[in-house]
Amino acid sequence: MKAKNCLIFGGSGQIGRHLIRKLTKNDYRVTVVTRNIHQKSYIIKTQANAGYIDIVEANIFDEEKIRGLFEKADICINLIGILYEQKKGNTFKNIHSLFPSILSKLCKQYNIKNFIHISALGINEATDSNYAKSKLEGEKNILNNFPQATILRPSIVYSIDDNFTTNFMTLLKNLPFFPLYYSGKTKFMPIHCSDITDIIFQVISKNISSNIIECVGPETLSFKEILEKLLTLIDKKRFLIPLPLIIANFSAKIFQLLPNPLLTTDQLRLLRYNNVVTGKYKSNFDLGIPSTKYFENEVKKYSFMWKDGGQFSTDKYKI
Repeated sequence: MKAKNCLIFGGSGQIGRHLIRKLTKNDYRVTVVTRNIHQKSYIIKTQANAGYIDIVEANIFDEEKIRGLFEKADICINLIGILYEQKKGNTFKNIHSLFPSILSKLCKQYNIKNFIHISALGINEATDSNYAKSKLEGEKNILNNFPQATILRPSIVYSIDDNFTTNFMTLLKNLPFFPLYYSGKTKFMPIHCSDITDIIFQVISKNISSNIIECVGPETLSFKEILEKLLTLIDKKRFLIPLPLIIANFSAKIFQLLPNPLLTTDQLRLLRYNNVVTGKYKSNFDLGIPSTKYFENEVKKYSFMWKDGGQFSTDKYKI
């Protein structure tokens, strides 16, 4: 049986790295497109044995360059997304709307068997968020161009390689208090990176057909509950203080001036809306692909890096 060829955009991120390992271990051949091969290839090439992975450097908007990659591909997977806008064309519209539209047109032109696109949960309700609006526009463009595409909408994806739990544990370790936006009541269904990777693999290997799949973990946690679990895991006590919206907006305007902002005004608007299953679309549980990893159990495996004294910081070793 001939090995299937997967073309992946965004392979150096946390989902990409897990996915490359999963696919290549199951005899899929992977081509990863990166915008900077010198910065990213050393990470990507360690995820699979030689012969199973190719790394191609390209501007993702250079349609002529990436067009040739579709000739040998059976599957296309788009993992590219941004949380805040930057200069040099890294806008929500370009990354979340225009680029997926280009990929979906090429998938149709080259008769690609599967096109899987990572979107985000909760974007239907967040009508005042530019991030959410660009994600919705991207989904619409994809389904117009390639109706058989599969769009995955995950809740917060976490792992040791994320920018979510790791950033929060850093802040909670160093700050005497932490602000609770919207009183910390916003709900999430965090999904571990290996679980979202398994969903992608099952969609591919079992030819699961569903235009939109809501991808969630096995538990629902409020923002406050997430912070409390992280504090417990790193053995810290901090004041969690509800922040009035006017002050939260002001702080977000300051934070978004940083090169890697902790919070932007658009993200603050997004935090107003729950990030849980809506019931309007099938979830991974509905499709028989349940998430098995619980937030606290998984974060515990790497939270020691934020503890005073590290992995062996415990009183029982005192003499």
